[in-house]
Amino acid sequence: MNINLDMKTVFMSLVLGHIFTVILISAYRRSSVKDRAVNTFILAKWFQAVAWAMLIFRGILPGIFSIVLANTLLFTGAALETAALLILQQSYSRRVRIWHLLYTIVCIAGFAAIYMMNVSEGTRIIYASIGTALFLVYPVYRLTRDPHASSLKRLVGYLYGVVLISMLYRALATLQLGSQAGLFSVGLSQTVSFIALYLIMILGNVGFVLLSKEQADMDLLRMASYDEMTDVLNRRTFIVESRNTIHKLARQGKQVSFILFDIDAYKTINDTYGHFTGDRVLTDMTDRIRQCLSELTTEDYLFGRYGGDEFAVLLPDTDEQQAAACAEALRRAIADHPPDVLPIAYTISLGVVTVPATADIQMNTLYVLSDQALYQAKRAGRNQVAVHMLQPDRIETVHMSHK
Repeated sequence: MNINLDMKTVFMSLVLGHIFTVILISAYRRSSVKDRAVNTFILAKWFQAVAWAMLIFRGILPGIFSIVLANTLLFTGAALETAALLILQQSYSRRVRIWHLLYTIVCIAGFAAIYMMNVSEGTRIIYASIGTALFLVYPVYRLTRDPHASSLKRLVGYLYGVVLISMLYRALATLQLGSQAGLFSVGLSQTVSFIALYLIMILGNVGFVLLSKEQADMDLLRMASYDEMTDVLNRRTFIVESRNTIHKLARQGKQVSFILFDIDAYKTINDTYGHFTGDRVLTDMTDRIRQCLSELTTEDYLFGRYGGDEFAVLLPDTDEQQAAACAEALRRAIADHPPDVLPIAYTISLGVVTVPATADIQMNTLYVLSDQALYQAKRAGRNQVAVHMLQPDRIETVHMSHK
């Protein structure tokens, strides 16, 4: 079989592969909200498709088009594809974006300069291989080193790492074979290169689609689980997660503490300063409570919005003294540091209850007990912590005054 026909068939397959990927992604995402990562990836596929199409006409078109422009498009496609991966991981910061753009310009300008200097094809192959491989370094690092990455992300990261190594190997092989390592030179190297191109295309296209789908599912789950304004667990998810935590603690014979709190005179804040300011108070409060909790406890705590300005915290394996100390720290985090960006200072009152974790305990029971304590904190003058002390035959509410 004529090698030119095989070469053109391979390149045409790559072109069609990228185009069909664009068509399928576009059809799938047609009714979805525009996604920056997906749009960037689609643009990368168009650049790569055009580049491989131009390589089909190598020997027919002038070298400035079939070599320089084609490789410029390939570099641009690699830059956009890796940018899409970083955007998907929320790692494409302004600083990364600037360095990414500068590196892309260097790759393109450097290849054009090498071509104009009329250096050997082997040198161009080495330059293009190393240049493309370096695009993958940071995305591979982010995909594989993120402690919260899913199994899919790590797998895709490792596969991209294989691609990175194969590109570097191609550069090393070219040092030994020279121009014989080119895509247009018949031999084992050409066959391996064609196989690698197919694998890279499949990996890039399928891997990104799966990562995008996983991210979309996570976003939907987050939207269903978190309060939109304050970015803490909504009531339903908080209750479900709390039940699961309590059942786990019950098997271990441990205690659980429940803190219920709200903003003092929140209705007055809304009536006096407007609901916009009231919303800002809520977001400021949850930000500071979350920061305080992260400093005081482990990541096992649960923080949720019960409704309106009423919030709850579940503290696993925490006794009365520890829970009371935590509640007091939360109170002081708000009372002792009035926000500079708000027109009003505000305080919170908290009710605390600690019980042995049992499989049959109801979340409503914890809520009622802590709500009774919260009511006592309000009666005591607000900006207070009140603790329910469970005793064998009665419940006693103990007040912690901070006037």
